[in-house]
Amino acid sequence: MAAKSKSAQYYASNPEARKKKAAYDTKYGKTAKRRKYRSALNKANRKAGTYGNGDGKDMSHTKSGRLVKESASKNRARNGHNGKSTKK
Repeated sequence: MAAKSKSAQYYASNPEARKKKAAYDTKYGKTAKRRKYRSALNKANRKAGTYGNGDGKDMSHTKSGRLVKESASKNRARNGHNGKSTKK
């Protein structure tokens, strides 16, 4: 099993900070912009036949803005270390 990242270690040892982050994340996810983004990906996922079928695939944005199938783990981990993007 991989070691925890620095931020994961920080939040594990600072419960107040973790609560504050969880509250922010909830608020951010509820914004109109994020709902629209999420619904567009879900719609594309359903159209591609990968929504809820257990294949481990997601729809992922490319630099050109197209949507392509990609493994969920790679897609969701793309923010990179220190915020450096590894976008394809």
